[in-house]
Amino acid sequence: MVRTMRRLVAGLAGGLAATVLSLGLATAAKAAPKPPAGVEITGEGLAEPLRLRADAHPAHVVAIIDQVSFLGRTGQASGPKAADLGPKYTVVVYAGDVPKQTYDLYPKAVGGPRVYRPAKQPDSRKTAAGWFLGRLSMSETLRTAGVPLERQLDTVTGGVGGGERVIPEDALNPAKDIDEALGELQRLLLLNGAVVLVITSGLAGIALLVRRRTR
Repeated sequence: MVRTMRRLVAGLAGGLAATVLSLGLATAAKAAPKPPAGVEITGEGLAEPLRLRADAHPAHVVAIIDQVSFLGRTGQASGPKAADLGPKYTVVVYAGDVPKQTYDLYPKAVGGPRVYRPAKQPDSRKTAAGWFLGRLSMSETLRTAGVPLERQLDTVTGGVGGGERVIPEDALNPAKDIDEALGELQRLLLLNGAVVLVITSGLAGIALLVRRRTR
């Protein structure tokens, strides 16, 4: 009887230990953090790839991905002439340490920034090659992320991938323009009214003078 009880206790202890171990391993597996997303940029003026990870540079990573996240399924078959494209910067989007997507960005292209999406992608997914119009903030987004580009004051002045157009606020105030237009119209009407009054008074005086002479 005693031996039987010992065997039962030993069996229960072994089962409990195995359960605890399996739970601990499962918890450790779940708790293991996934590698952060990121981007890698190569191109003119960069001696080595510029690598940015979401855990260290979240704003820059989000802003750069935003430059290509809006692209449709199909783009234009042909882009600008090679001489009009300007410097090229290749952006590779990573999911952890695995490259997923690649794009060629041309922030200084004639006629506005351009994006080229190659048909061959790192994750072997099927996609159509194509050219797309890029965001106006492309140059500043790349510059603030570390790409050696000149600051573009006539496009944006704010933070990463955004900002505001450098135009005086007064120039974009429609209410002020309307008030000025109404003021000019009012002055014009008053001037016209004064002219009409003078002409009417003159005609009335002439009519009165003619009437007196004809009596």
